[in-house]
Amino acid sequence: MKSDPHAPLLDDAAVAPVHAGNAPDDEADRAPPAPLPALGLVAWLFQALLFVAVPIGLLTLASLLAILVVRVGADLRIGVDVFTPEALRPRLPLREIAGRGVAADILRQVLVAALVVGLALWMDGAAWRRRLALTVPAEPRRSSPLRLWLLLAVWPVIHIVWVTETARALNGGVAQGIHLSPFLSPVSVAGWFAYVVVLAPVAEELIMRGEAFARASRIMRPAGAIAATALLFSLAHLSESGGIARPVSLLPLAITLGWLRWRTGRLWPCMLLHGWSNLALITYLLWPVSD
Repeated sequence: MKSDPHAPLLDDAAVAPVHAGNAPDDEADRAPPAPLPALGLVAWLFQALLFVAVPIGLLTLASLLAILVVRVGADLRIGVDVFTPEALRPRLPLREIAGRGVAADILRQVLVAALVVGLALWMDGAAWRRRLALTVPAEPRRSSPLRLWLLLAVWPVIHIVWVTETARALNGGVAQGIHLSPFLSPVSVAGWFAYVVVLAPVAEELIMRGEAFARASRIMRPAGAIAATALLFSLAHLSESGGIARPVSLLPLAITLGWLRWRTGRLWPCMLLHGWSNLALITYLLWPVSD
């Protein structure tokens, strides 16, 4: 489950004085982007297609690589020939299967983050941090830290109520008192918590409110970029088992994260709220229910 699911404030390095003609290393990060020419309909549609295709492609590639690496690595660890036909493979213990699932989830998020950063480096070079909103925005934003902390204070209640009520209305199967798999080892349990509270929020914000938001902002107004990334984020969590309950339950979070990205011009508030939201939800869901 990821709520589906942050990092401390990112400090910006002080700029040392330099001689004329030698710009500081991060000047490219802070320089305002060059104005874009008006896009024709065909060009707009092409950019809109890339807005959807690039994040989905990166997520799919990361998932496939994670499954492959974990399967091969785990097979080698327990002495199974990786080229053994499926019908002849030994039956794996449930603890092994559960551990592989957590390992694949963790590795997928690491690969997503690496792929997004690599793409940003390829696209914008030295300005990759600006592309992903990891630097101070070139234009000052009217954002109050107090409002962020107030949002963090009230958000768990809003999120928990919305997720549980939509799940109840749409038969999503989310209720208090759920249990983790008994076949998870203590290491796997710790890894799962790290995945839900830290790794998934960081990776998902890099790809959604970082790369996808940057692409959407080139062809849409802020409200459109917020709505488009929220819809893409929610649909990316569509699953056969949960139906539309999970995407619907994530819409308020996705819209709020997009608003934070636009309002602050930074990515770290999105990561912080995402991780805090996931922590609050899983704490509520795993809390023992008295009979």
